[in-house]
Amino acid sequence: MRVPFVDLVSQQAEIADEVLPVWERLFATAGFIGGEQVDAFEREYAEFAGVRYCVGVGNGTDALELAFRAAGVGQGDEVIVPVNTFIATAEAVSRIGAVPVFVDVDPDQLLIDPAAVEATITPRTRAIAPVHLYGQTAPMEALAALAERHGLAIVEDAAQSQGASSAVGRAGALGHVAATSFYPGKNLGAAGDAGAVLTDDPAVAEFVRNLGAHGSSVKYVHDRVGVNSRLDAVQAAVLRAKLRRLGTWNTARRAAAAHYAELLADVPGVRVPTVRPGNEDVWHLYVVQVDERDRVHADLGSAGIGAAIHYPTPLHLTAAYADLGYRNGEFPVAEAAAGRILSLPMFPHLTAEHQSDVVDALRRTV
Repeated sequence: MRVPFVDLVSQQAEIADEVLPVWERLFATAGFIGGEQVDAFEREYAEFAGVRYCVGVGNGTDALELAFRAAGVGQGDEVIVPVNTFIATAEAVSRIGAVPVFVDVDPDQLLIDPAAVEATITPRTRAIAPVHLYGQTAPMEALAALAERHGLAIVEDAAQSQGASSAVGRAGALGHVAATSFYPGKNLGAAGDAGAVLTDDPAVAEFVRNLGAHGSSVKYVHDRVGVNSRLDAVQAAVLRAKLRRLGTWNTARRAAAAHYAELLADVPGVRVPTVRPGNEDVWHLYVVQVDERDRVHADLGSAGIGAAIHYPTPLHLTAAYADLGYRNGEFPVAEAAAGRILSLPMFPHLTAEHQSDVVDALRRTV
């Protein structure tokens, strides 16, 4: 590829001199589970996110499941989920025996639509799961008002939004509890799978920590049936080094997004993304909309441009959720966007030359 979709090699090269000596000490002492690196990262990320507690776990999907359980979601409860998101948001609901109830998104940012949420609330609704998609926060002011009025929990899916903020605060600190992912391609990515749960509530933090350690706070004393999901020290060392650079990297992403907007301003047939008023986007993804998306995607690949598609099938139309009985046409905004969305290369080390190559190739194919 002349321009990769994401460049993790440059990130790893930037932190290697800092991380490798830490790894050598970890391997020399075999201190892989818990310990200083994990404790330090949890403190540092909590401070970064603007919450009191961060509990590291094995991956972002586990983080979501544990967050839902900590919010009191259980068997048969309903959780409202936007239909335009990665399946993990709904999957975590299903894994605890609850039911994801899908809603449409707004046509501008493709984020969860508060009006659709309000129309979907029933006596069985226990929580709302806003997804801070593509790098910007969902409309939390409206959702918080709905949650308070109906006595619902807000469980944020902040997997794509490390450092994003709105007028009322930073992603991950805007609900009752939040989950995030440190999958390698995220704005803050590990060298493997990792995740975390964020909260201001000490009881929630302790509950999540207990659940992630087989329902145990004291060895061989099990308070409940839990899971095995813990952040390991090797990943924590990587995350600490990257967290120190995250502000700079997010600034670079914002500059790249602004440059894309300039380059694409006169390219017909390309709809560029916009930011909600009051939001500061961290541009995890730069998602445009084009006609004949699949052809354009293929043409870009042939030209050496690593574009991607997030997400080609709204959740209600996946085979995994066919049993819920949703039909094509029920969520028109997400369904229309699913055939048009195209993610262009976006990463902190993206150069202006890279972007010119991307836009020149796009101009030739749209």
